[in-house]
Amino acid sequence: MTTRVSGIAAGLAPDMVWTVERLQRSTVEVRDARRGEGCGVVWSSKGVILTNAHVVRSGRPTVVLPGGRKIKADVAAMDAERDLAILLVAARGLTPVAIRDTATIRPGELVLAIGSPWGLSGSAALGVVHGLGPSVGIRGGPWLQAAIRLAPGNSGGPLADADARLVGINAMVAGEMALAIPSSEVERFVFKTMRARREAA
Repeated sequence: MTTRVSGIAAGLAPDMVWTVERLQRSTVEVRDARRGEGCGVVWSSKGVILTNAHVVRSGRPTVVLPGGRKIKADVAAMDAERDLAILLVAARGLTPVAIRDTATIRPGELVLAIGSPWGLSGSAALGVVHGLGPSVGIRGGPWLQAAIRLAPGNSGGPLADADARLVGINAMVAGEMALAIPSSEVERFVFKTMRARREAA
């Protein structure tokens, strides 16, 4: 007899495959000679990529685009306190991730993390939202907290809902919880940075 849980899982399977494949097209690897490897999220089809500040420092990290093309990136902006960085690459036609308002996220929702843990590009992990708010012993915040397994190589990659919409940028692990920078915080950082660049031009 098929249990309710196994029946739900079987129904979700095709949708999860679609979600993972969609997110993989918007996820890049970021390689910094001094910081190791992490991931990034395609924000704009015109070569704007978001990642963690701790994944890059300065200079020109290497970005591996979906499909394997390697290209040097410029660090356009960095916020070490919020652990965010904007990279610019000379590439067009990239697939930007869809964004979801973090305020609409509810505990218990399924989320997916895409990254390159231990160098395994495009890996997916499934988990559940725990909540949105500060994390004990961790500076900054608020954090989108999820019960999901992350590993080195997931930093800077997307945390997304079942419809492949970005809800956060994965940043760290605290105990059993993964902490992600909420999409609303990411949007504010991007818009503030891009506005400052336009005004300075």
